[in-house]
Amino acid sequence: MLKNNGVKIAVLGLGKSGIACANLAVSKGYTVFASDSGKPRTHKEMKLNKKVELEFGKHSSKVLESDIIIKSPGLPNNLEILMQARKRGCLILSELEFALNFAKPKKIVAVTGTNGKTTTTTLIYKIIKSGNKNTFVAGNIGFPISEVVTRLNSKSILVLELSSYQLEDSPFFKPDISISMNITPDHLKHHHTMANYIKAKANIFVNQTKQDYAIYNYNDKHLKKSIVKTKAKIFDFNNLKTRNGIFYKDKIIYIKKSGKIAAKLAPKINIPGKHNIDNILASVMASYLAGTKISTIEKEVSKFKGVEHRIEFVKEINGVKYYNDSKGTNVDSTKVALESFDKNIQLILGGQDKGSPYKPIFNLIKKKVKNIFLIGEATNIIKKQLKGSAPMVECETLKNAIKKIYSVAQKGDIVLFSPACASFDQFNDFEHRGKEFKKFVLNLK
Repeated sequence: MLKNNGVKIAVLGLGKSGIACANLAVSKGYTVFASDSGKPRTHKEMKLNKKVELEFGKHSSKVLESDIIIKSPGLPNNLEILMQARKRGCLILSELEFALNFAKPKKIVAVTGTNGKTTTTTLIYKIIKSGNKNTFVAGNIGFPISEVVTRLNSKSILVLELSSYQLEDSPFFKPDISISMNITPDHLKHHHTMANYIKAKANIFVNQTKQDYAIYNYNDKHLKKSIVKTKAKIFDFNNLKTRNGIFYKDKIIYIKKSGKIAAKLAPKINIPGKHNIDNILASVMASYLAGTKISTIEKEVSKFKGVEHRIEFVKEINGVKYYNDSKGTNVDSTKVALESFDKNIQLILGGQDKGSPYKPIFNLIKKKVKNIFLIGEATNIIKKQLKGSAPMVECETLKNAIKKIYSVAQKGDIVLFSPACASFDQFNDFEHRGKEFKKFVLNLK
C-alpha cells in the first residue's frame, strides 16, 4: 500500500483513466496535481474533484515537484518531462498499478494480446458473473480501474482487459490468472521496436508465482518464447496434444490437466471466425480455473452473441450485408476479419497510420476483395503498399465511402469496415467511429 503522508501525486493526461485516478488519489488523502497537454476544461466538465490542481496546454516543471507520477496510457515514455522525472528518481506508475494498491479482491483475471482482448474479457466476465454476482470488469475495455476498486471486497473477482500501454508502466502487477491471446505488430510508433512491445505485454505474467495460472496461445511464436519467464502454472490453447490446456475438436471443447481430460463441453457457438474459437477457448479455460461450474460456462458461451464493433453485423440492404469491424485497428485484426468471409468483399480501409506494413493482407485482398474504399490520413501509404491488390477508390471520409459503396455494391456483396488503422484522425476513438459507420448504414434507403 502506498503511503499518503504528505506524498504528492501528478497525473499526466486527463482522459477517462486519468480523471478517475485523480479522483481516487484525492479520496485516499493524496495531494494531486493534474497536467494535460490539451485544451482547458473545468472540474465540472470532467467530473473531477475540485481539490485537484490543474494545468493545460503543457507539462510544466511543476510535475517534477511530485513524488509519484501516474502516466495515462498512450503517453510516450520519451516525453521530456518523464525523462527529467526519471533522473530525479521519481516513481512513474500506470493507473492500473496505482489503483490496485487499494483493492484486495479474491481473484484478478487479466487479459492481453494484440487482438481478441475485448471479446475474451467480455465473455470471461459474463461467465464468471453468472456464477458469482460479485464480479467486476475494468481496464482497456472502457471502465477505469480507479472507478471500480472502491467497490471490491475480499470475495470479488476482477476481470481486466489490459493494453501494452497499461502494462509497460506496471512492473509490479500480478494477476491470479493471466491470459495472452496473441502478439502481432502493433503500436510500433509508441513502443519503437517489436521487442519493446513484446516486453510490455510480458508484464502480465512475469510476477506470477506457482500459485497462479498463465494461459497462452500455443500457435503464437512470440508467446512461446516469452511464456517461459513465468513461474505460474501454464495452460495453453490450440494444442491438440496438450497436457495442460484446452482445445476444440469436432464441435467439442476439451480441458486437460496432467494429460487427462478434466472436463468437456459442447456449447452453441454464435460468433463467426476461427479467431473467435480462440477467444472462446481462452475464456472457458480462465473461467474454469477461476472455479466456475462447467454447466454455467457452457450456458453462457451458448448465449454469447459477440461484442459491438467486432465483425458486428449491422444490416442487409438490397441483398448486401454490412459489417462493422471498427475495432480492426491494426493489420492483423483486418486479416482476421477478411478470413471470416469467402469473397465479394467491399472493403473500407484507412484512418491514422500506426507504423505497421499493410503488405501482409495483400494476397487476401487480391483473393476476396472487389474494391477498396480509402479514408483518412493513411490513404497514400495504403495506396502505395496495396497497389495491384484490388481497385481503389479515394473517399476521404467514412460517409463518402458508404455512399460510393451503396452505388456500386451488388446482391451477395459483403461491405466490411475493418480499417487496419487508428481512428484519431477523424474520430474520438474506435467506438465513436463504429457508431458513425452504423448510423450512416442505417440511414441508407
